[in-house]
Amino acid sequence: MIDHTGISVSDFVPSREFYRQALAPIGYTLLLEIPATVTGKTDVAGFGEPPKPDFRIGRGQPNRPPLHVAFRVGTRKLVDDFYWAALAAGGRDKGAPGIRAH
Repeated sequence: MIDHTGISVSDFVPSREFYRQALAPIGYTLLLEIPATVTGKTDVAGFGEPPKPDFRIGRGQPNRPPLHVAFRVGTRKLVDDFYWAALAAGGRDKGAPGIRAH
């Protein structure tokens, strides 16, 4: 069982706003913000369903190779809502939601 995961982002403030908007339809909110002055290394923002942030972003070099993160939701409608919210927040389309037989 995974407790939490995170990714590095090069543009922290815009990325924090992107994830705040994109994750809202699936019930995730911004639950945690820790500045670099506290961590000693990087700014961190944590998202999740209250009370636990299980997806975090941190300021840094983007992950290489890129990571794939999937969020579990209960309905196909939530998948679509997340997709449209991510596009509205500035995300890029790499394929519309749908069943992937593989």
